[in-house]
Amino acid sequence: MGVLVWLIIPLVAAGAAVVYTAWAARDRRAGDAAEVAGYERFREAMQRSHSGSGSV
Repeated sequence: MGVLVWLIIPLVAAGAAVVYTAWAARDRRAGDAAEVAGYERFREAMQRSHSGSGSV
């Protein structure tokens, strides 16, 4: 029984490595438009001058 456990451990680790590799290599370009739009809003907000607010 102990030999079977020592055989299963590397098989489970290899399966986890395959799942992680597939997850890390997924296509992430789908959300780029929303992220770029958010960045543009952030840049515009940082460039605006604050008039009369009294805070730094």
